[in-house]
Amino acid sequence: MSEIEHRLKDLSTRLEGTLHYDDLHKAIYATDASVYRKIPTAIAYPKTTDDIKELIAFATRNKTSIIPRTAGTSLAGQCVGDGIIVDVSRHFTNILNFDKNAKTITVQPGIIRDELNRFLKEHGLFFGPNTSTSNRCMIGGMVGNNSSGSTSIKYGVTRDKVLSLKTIMADGTELTFGALSEKEYQEKEGVSGIEGVIHSKLRAWLSEKNTQEEILKEFPKQTIHRRNTGYAVDALLQNAIFADSEERFNMCKLLAGSEGTLAFTTEITLQLDDLPLEETFMVAAHFNSIDDCMQSVVHLMKHDLYTCEMMDRVILDCTKNNTLQAKNRFFVNGDPKAILLLEVRGNTKLQCEAKVEKLLVTLKKRTKSYANPILYGEQIDQAFELRQAGLGLLGNMVGDKKAVACIEDTAVAIEDLADYIYEFSQIMKKYDQDAVYYAHAGAGEIHLRPILNLKKSEDVTLFRKITTDVAHLVKKYKGSMSGEHGDGIVRAEFIEKMIGSENYQLLRKIKYLFDPNNILNPGKIVDPFKMDEDLRYQPDRPTVEIDTILDFSDSEGIVRLAEKCNGSGDCRKTAKAGGTMCPSYRATLNEKDTTRARANALREFLTNTENKNKFDQKELKEVFDLCLSCKACASECPSNVDVASLKAEFQYQYQKVNGKSLRSKLFAYNDKMNRLGSTSPWLYNTSLKSKFFSGIVKKSLRIAEKRSLPLISSISLEKYIQNSKNEVITNKKIYLFIDEFSNFLDTPLGIDAYHLLTDLGYEVCTTKHRESGRAMISKGYLKEAKTIANKNVSIFKDLIAENVPLVGIEPSAILTFKDEYLRLADDKEAAKSIAENTLLIDEFLDKEIQKGAITSDQFTEDSLKIKFHGHCHQKALANQLCSFNVLNLPKNYTVTIIPSGCCGMAGSFGYEKEHYDISIKVGEQTLFPAVRKTNGDTIIAATGTSCRHQIKDGTDREALHPVTILRRALKTATN
Repeated sequence: MSEIEHRLKDLSTRLEGTLHYDDLHKAIYATDASVYRKIPTAIAYPKTTDDIKELIAFATRNKTSIIPRTAGTSLAGQCVGDGIIVDVSRHFTNILNFDKNAKTITVQPGIIRDELNRFLKEHGLFFGPNTSTSNRCMIGGMVGNNSSGSTSIKYGVTRDKVLSLKTIMADGTELTFGALSEKEYQEKEGVSGIEGVIHSKLRAWLSEKNTQEEILKEFPKQTIHRRNTGYAVDALLQNAIFADSEERFNMCKLLAGSEGTLAFTTEITLQLDDLPLEETFMVAAHFNSIDDCMQSVVHLMKHDLYTCEMMDRVILDCTKNNTLQAKNRFFVNGDPKAILLLEVRGNTKLQCEAKVEKLLVTLKKRTKSYANPILYGEQIDQAFELRQAGLGLLGNMVGDKKAVACIEDTAVAIEDLADYIYEFSQIMKKYDQDAVYYAHAGAGEIHLRPILNLKKSEDVTLFRKITTDVAHLVKKYKGSMSGEHGDGIVRAEFIEKMIGSENYQLLRKIKYLFDPNNILNPGKIVDPFKMDEDLRYQPDRPTVEIDTILDFSDSEGIVRLAEKCNGSGDCRKTAKAGGTMCPSYRATLNEKDTTRARANALREFLTNTENKNKFDQKELKEVFDLCLSCKACASECPSNVDVASLKAEFQYQYQKVNGKSLRSKLFAYNDKMNRLGSTSPWLYNTSLKSKFFSGIVKKSLRIAEKRSLPLISSISLEKYIQNSKNEVITNKKIYLFIDEFSNFLDTPLGIDAYHLLTDLGYEVCTTKHRESGRAMISKGYLKEAKTIANKNVSIFKDLIAENVPLVGIEPSAILTFKDEYLRLADDKEAAKSIAENTLLIDEFLDKEIQKGAITSDQFTEDSLKIKFHGHCHQKALANQLCSFNVLNLPKNYTVTIIPSGCCGMAGSFGYEKEHYDISIKVGEQTLFPAVRKTNGDTIIAATGTSCRHQIKDGTDREALHPVTILRRALKTATN
């Protein structure tokens, strides 16, 4: 153990929170959402302010640094450094005080913006600034960056909302900063210690006439409300201490946007706003050129707009191939070069309609928009979801070229926007760049990104050249180089150019006034790191090419699939935000258990290891351990980083060196075990029901003691169908895939499916085929799974067509045809053809309902209430709405979807002793409470075998598959 590790070990004993300095944690905290990578010394999760003081004292003694961090979604490199990353997102998450009458709230920095607003909603209030990452970004980070978001034209920026900050200074002193009168300011100057020094020095420096004139001359125009260039000394001048103003002095104006370089914030008091008017309409103005779009903004902003957001063709094209976002493109007309989302709000629908009419007149008379669809209600949410996904979707570009964040945060006055963007486009043409344009047009800030390959030294050179040229252009228009994303590493070098040398020296003096030992997030804002060093990728170092069993050619290899993660942190949203990704993170709230961490770790260790087998690393085993392979990341991650596939490949490669456990083998070969058990189901079931025998099984295989074991059905589905004489004369023919779960464990469900289909007039064909291979894949037995995939593809390729689909009951099994088989099968064309004609049984029934082939007249008119939980793979790879539609077919059935994520079972995961507690914790987040609240007359429905098992173990309620419910509802059902 090195000397620094000895000191860190000693430090960890003095903290109530935790401290990590292992290679895994250092690797996953080496990056944020920027292009930078710095390996930290350690990562701390403080529980108390005393912990933070201890960390600051340690950094001072050991000449290292403190890097404050919340969600770690910063685009400019604010959250990377070689010191101690202090992550407050785990413990500093509380609301401390709320005053409804004063419309103020005091929170800790780790509270998520959207979760704060969920609390405030019932009180008719909200926190206005709204970033695209609002379902996981935290208030502390918003203060550090002075975040703005899509609503800034109505509610201002974070700096405008901060009333006071409780902080810990670089010397360990606790100070609270807030609004001060002249008298109160004088009192502060008389206080001993750092507080008195700061206030007296600042008055002396900022009172100088030449200094004030220099600030007003060189800083961005005051009309640009998104001004984040350096420390906001220009904002400090706008008060009674330094100007003819009634506004009181507030140091928070300076601290907001200071990126944790001046003080460590522990409490934040915010000014709140009344909830926005409820009635809302949106016009989506389409343009054939970026210039036409930009020219329109100055005219459109004369209207009372709530938001004015832009998307360009690059962003829109990215959404075409994203499973989750494709449905949100419904309003896109033709192939626009740009779309402006223009939102208006009012007290009444009539008021909104009047605003829209005026807006349409301006669009027709003063702009060159070619289409202006009007959106309402949920359509507006869908449009914003499309826009907000833009950042992450940019990471979905295949290959090494990426849309790079360096000049994406420039802001200019509205009247300068069109000219600025035109000149910017000329710079891009000079460098042969087709840049990306999107975001906050109404605020004079378009996120602009060049497409660069930072693995090449020539593009790293371009990275600097483009940023430098744009800095000159921004200065020409007296704009702000950073509007809302901060200076960080990428823009800090250009601050002196933007505000002049005299002002820059003032910023340096302020930094060292607050932090004389330079321990608080050094290298940001003043005395910066180089913007073209410490990049994620070492220039001209070839990307590691690795042979894999799964075919990752769609991402140009497994390493590049991991590299698609840009750090935007969508995987850090909690269960309260909806969706499914990422179940284990939602249970632990540990960064280690995010999709981002798994992708970062895989990229880091595959790229930098000297091991012959690059997967043979305990850190990778640890980071993948709690992945439930739910597949949510394959659709919810904007970059479609499919960690379930990454995990399967890792397990295969790791096991080549380290072997396979007996438990793993038994789970992987569960179909063979069940087939063997089915030869004598009574003996098999009697054994498992025996407390003594099942106890031995559980102990020897490390299966959770509290977990029930599945029993074998008395007859297999294969045999039942073979014995059935239920012939149907029809031209409506399907092939039923007899999956390994319905065959032996859920045979009654398989029988229900068979009879439901035949009773509805379909010819149900079966053939001798292999199991799906799902268990093999989940345990990393990829060679065996590949054999199964090839066999099944060869069997079905001449049987399945558009008019003869392959239909399956269990989502995790049938959806292998649509997912993993495309990566495993040798006959790619056949696998693709089968995939296109493979349907979950719920999907098939829904399609037939839509065609009118199945009608409600065929079903009971009795009333029934149903609550439905969808399987993770169904949500990610198919659609849970088809189950909802199917269950609603009987006229008097009332169905609601439980807004649950993963149930927590995830096949074998929930059986494993070491994973049982996490499995139950995942279920307890949404699913179990929703089931428990449901009265006994309401039916619980779930499509997944694992889901139904988990519901039974977690709530003691029996859940039924929609097929069973529908068969029971048939008026003329076969017995």
